[in-house]
This record gives sequence, structure tokens and C-alpha cells, in this order.
Amino acid sequence: MASTSSAPDHYEYDVFLSFRGKDTRNSFTDHLYKALVQAGIRTFRDDNEIHEGQELKAKIKRSIRKSSTSIIVFSENFANSRWCLDELSLILRQKSKGDHFVLPVFYGVDPSDVRNHRGSFTVEAKEGAEGMKWTEVNVKRWKAALTEVADLKGMIVLGCTTYNTSAYQSC
Repeated sequence: MASTSSAPDHYEYDVFLSFRGKDTRNSFTDHLYKALVQAGIRTFRDDNEIHEGQELKAKIKRSIRKSSTSIIVFSENFANSRWCLDELSLILRQKSKGDHFVLPVFYGVDPSDVRNHRGSFTVEAKEGAEGMKWTEVNVKRWKAALTEVADLKGMIVLGCTTYNTSAYQSC
């Protein structure tokens, strides 16, 4: 089947899909991935594109650079994962270069909680072995990234209903 991709040839993927696996891998993100692929959109999803023996972080970085767009699915446990937060930072760094579109999708979460680091989006430095990556420097970078992405126009998904963030009002 011929690709209907609209990305220039220097892009390997049209979309890089970022998500918290334990929250949405077998539900929303799986449906989104299938719909994108069915529409002929070349989509990177870590469990489909990374094979045993490949270095995960290097493949993720390269795939973000080789994608024209990132769709970030924010869900309840997204900010509990330093991996997701690092990925978010990489995506926004690519966006800052001017050739990368970012679409945030707020799946069952309020964008204002993401923006203001409330609820499950409270990100804090941690002590001990668990805190090796949860340093003040990383936490500051992650908070800035969460604020930046929550200020982008995106989509809110509540159950089966989708709202455009420009029409969404919160306290």
C-alpha cells in the first residue's frame, strides 16, 4: 500500500507518540496508534519500533528528531515517570528548533493541573537511591516543560468526549 504521509523525506516518521504505558497502552493510545497507521500516517510507538538489544534512549532521541510531529498523551501517572518527563523535555527541545509540531492530549486529566503541577502532576526532588534522577535540576526542567506544553492548544479527552483546549474552561 502506498503511504499517504505528508512528511518530507528527511523525516522517518510523521508522528512520535509519547504516553505512559501503564495508563493508556492497551486502551486510548492503542486505538490512536491504530487509527493513525490505518490513515497512512507513519507513527513511532516504542513497543512497535524498538527491538530487543537496541539502546532505548538513543532510539527514542533519534525517533523524536526524525518525526515531524509529536502527540503527547498526558494521563494520570505520566508525571510519575522520569522517562516520560525526559521524553517530554526532548520533544520540546526539538519543537524549539522550529521544525516540530507538538499536540498535547489530556486524557482524563485537567490541563491546569499539568500547567500548575497539581495532583498527580506534582513533581518534586526525591532523596536516596530513588532520587538519583529526581534532582532539583531535573525537576526544574520537567516543571518548565509541563508548564510550556500545557499552554499549547491541544485536546482534552474525557471518557469518549473530546474537547479542543481553546474551548475548554477551567478554574
